[in-house]
This record gives sequence, C-alpha cells and structure tokens, in this order.
Amino acid sequence: QVQLVESGGGLVQPGGSLRLSCVVSGSIFGIYTMGWYRQAPGKQRELVARISGGGAVIVNYAEFAKGRLTITRDNAKNTVYLQLNSLKPEDTAVYYCWQGRAGGYWGLGTQVTVSS
Repeated sequence: QVQLVESGGGLVQPGGSLRLSCVVSGSIFGIYTMGWYRQAPGKQRELVARISGGGAVIVNYAEFAKGRLTITRDNAKNTVYLQLNSLKPEDTAVYYCWQGRAGGYWGLGTQVTVSS
C-alpha cells in the first residue's frame, strides 16, 4: 500500500521559512516524478513544483514559486522536500505531496499558515 506522509507545516510570520517533507512508503521511489501542490481555502488545488525521477533531474515551478520555493528529493530516504522562503500570507494553504504513478497518489497534506 502506497503511503505519502507530509510533515513540517505550521504557523510562520511573513518573511519566514519552513521546510516540508514527504516520506513515501510502499512504492518504488526513485523512478517516479514527485510534486507538491497546495490548496487555499475556497480555491482549487494548484501545482507548486515537480521534480522528475530517474536519471536526469528536471524541475518545474509555478510562477509564484520561482525564486522562493525549492523542491528537492533524497532517493535514499524516499523523501521529497519543499523549502519555502520569504513566505507571504497568500502562501497560506494545505500543501500536498504527490507521486506521479498510476494516475497519481496523494498525501493527506500539511497546513502552512503565514500570519503575523
């Protein structure tokens, strides 16, 4: 059974930083694309960033993420990370981990709240 478990969310002041982690179990990890999505209250879920699996690493970011958010992966730990810097109130959302196999697997999400 594939499981994706996110952690690292919380309450942070504007301008602050967080690092989200997502550990994957029950699945081969290194060959699949991994991603982070987010969903703010009253809005649709949207892509934050994706990182490819396999040999060459290809990373894609949403426009709002470029320069502030960084996705990385550690295949030895079956873990994908999202570093969030210079956080803004509009970054407040539930952040979901995604694995791109068989239509996609999702974690349950971790809440990020940016507020003073």
